[in-house]
Amino acid sequence: QVQLVESGGGLVQAGGSLRLSCGASRRFFSINAMGWYRQVPGKQREMVASLTSGGSTNYADSVKGRFTISRDNAKNTVYLQMNSLEPEDTAVYYCHVNGLILGLGRNDYWGQGTQVTVSS
Repeated sequence: QVQLVESGGGLVQAGGSLRLSCGASRRFFSINAMGWYRQVPGKQREMVASLTSGGSTNYADSVKGRFTISRDNAKNTVYLQMNSLEPEDTAVYYCHVNGLILGLGRNDYWGQGTQVTVSS
């Protein structure tokens, strides 16, 4: 069983910052890509930021220039730094990893989600 556990969500005023963290319960042998998604009730989950094994990043237009995805290999952790937060950023944020764990093969893994609420 592999778990991704997010932390760092919470309530913040518009213009503020939060940093989300996502740690894995087991170390990945290799990672194709990792990313952060978000979802609000009644809407589809959307990609916020992604990071490939080669270091390429991709961001949703709505967060470009405000959010930054990064990875700490030593800590087996991926981060999402969120600055200049807006009420429209309010959502449940999910961590995603497509990676290979020895003995388990390559799979998509999702965290349980962390709530981010931005007040106006």
